[in-house]
This record gives sequence, C-alpha cells and structure tokens, in this order.
Amino acid sequence: MAGRPAARYLPGHGPELHGLDAIRKEFAPQFAGRFGAMVFDVYDTVIDETRRKATIRWACKLDLSGGHGRRASAPLRLFARLRHGGHVQWHGLDVFHFDAAGRISGKFTYATFRLPLWEGFSPADPTGTRTPRAEPGPGR
Repeated sequence: MAGRPAARYLPGHGPELHGLDAIRKEFAPQFAGRFGAMVFDVYDTVIDETRRKATIRWACKLDLSGGHGRRASAPLRLFARLRHGGHVQWHGLDVFHFDAAGRISGKFTYATFRLPLWEGFSPADPTGTRTPRAEPGPGR
C-alpha cells in the first residue's frame, strides 16, 4: 500500500527482514510442516495500547513424532525422536508493533541463544511442564 512503511521482522536467528514477501518466505517452512506440528503456548502477554505494542513470552512446542515429523529434516527428526520421544520445545519472547489501523507492522523475536535450547515435553501434560534435561539443538 502506498505510503505505508514496509513490515519488519527480526527473527531470533538472523538479520532483520523488510517487506511482506521476505517475511512470508521466512515463515514458509513453518507453515509447510518442516518443523513438525507446531503449537505456541503463551505464558505472559503485556499490551501497551498507547504505543501500539504487545509482548508475549511463549514456548514453541514441536511434535515430530509419527507422521507429524515426515516433512522435517532428518537430523531434527532424529534428534527429537531419540532424545525426547519426538516432542521438543523452546522458549522465546516476541515484541509486536502495530500501525494506526491495528495491523502488525513489526515482529521482533528475542532469545538469549543462537540456537534453541531444546527440551522434551509430554504431549499429555497441558501445563507444558519442562522436563529436567535440556539439550542444545542439532548441529550445536
């Protein structure tokens, strides 16, 4: 749209992206199932209406068991299945910026690590309780 600034996305692992096409390309693997079945559990939400910003703290849960992991890379699938029964999670924080019309104009993901600190979780546990052992992800 003319006059509207390009959307911005800062992923937790790379440089800031600008424009909807670049952002859509970055999210394509998630929507294609390259990380298995993905669910975000939100722990905290902080909303600043005056500044048009929101922050959420979350756990990203990946189910790479059975058919859910068939589109994931072999190292990720193998790591998740051998170490954690196919269920891993990692934690992060997103800050969202909104334009005057209420559309997301920026998404900034933060973490204190370069690669996720993978943890197993029990899919039967709705609280998302962490397992006692955390492991760096594949390739780390």
